Amino acid sequence: MRIISFSADGIKNAAEKGFYEWLKDQDADFVCIQDLQCSEYDLQDNLFFPEEYNPYFFDDIDGKANGVAIYCRQLPKAIMTGLGFADFDMEGRYIQADYENISIGCLLAPSAEPGNAEQQARKNEFYELLANHLQKVRNKRREFIICGNWHIAHTPGDVQDTESNSTVSGFLAEERQWMNELFTEGYVDAFREINSDQDEFTWWPEGDRSSNGWRSDFHVISKGLQYAVDYGAIYKSREFSNHAPVIMDYDIEL
Repeated sequence: MRIISFSADGIKNAAEKGFYEWLKDQDADFVCIQDLQCSEYDLQDNLFFPEEYNPYFFDDIDGKANGVAIYCRQLPKAIMTGLGFADFDMEGRYIQADYENISIGCLLAPSAEPGNAEQQARKNEFYELLANHLQKVRNKRREFIICGNWHIAHTPGDVQDTESNSTVSGFLAEERQWMNELFTEGYVDAFREINSDQDEFTWWPEGDRSSNGWRSDFHVISKGLQYAVDYGAIYKSREFSNHAPVIMDYDIEL
């Protein structure tokens, strides 16, 4: 089973750069797209609705920012939008496809501008709520794969310039500690199961892929899937946004 996760920086812009043409050749079972920056209604071209997929969208209330989508080759049993977080769900941050024994989620976590204490406090609040949610669903008799733009880099190996970014949101000590706790309490960084290289980045904030790379786009999987990870790659040959698609293969049958 192949899952591609991609933070688009605007899905229309990514489409113009060839994302959907590239996608045709990837044989993905699921495509999780974050940061659409438009509503589903705005996507009038059939390009955005490939025939081989069942597409589902969850928009920001204004339809101009954020937004997530999940393309499913196999029809899901149910689609869940939002996480039950009243202050965040209207922002189009999470959508999930449920199957018999597994759920595939697409997440766009909040970001915070450097030095903006109010935004950082709100971001921290989201992570606290998310941690509680992830602990609750661990008790369900199903596995989870949550793909997306987490807006955190976990370890020094996930940031190209650790010194300059040590006080930047996304690499703060408390954020990295949050990830530490997540990965010791029933969840796994799927990419790191098969690749430990220190230069595998997925995001370049300034758009220059020669500097300031971050790995902040993750497939977070429940621990029961740890040994189901077959393959992982970050696609960098073409640029569809400031983020690179993350491709993961799992030995899983739906």
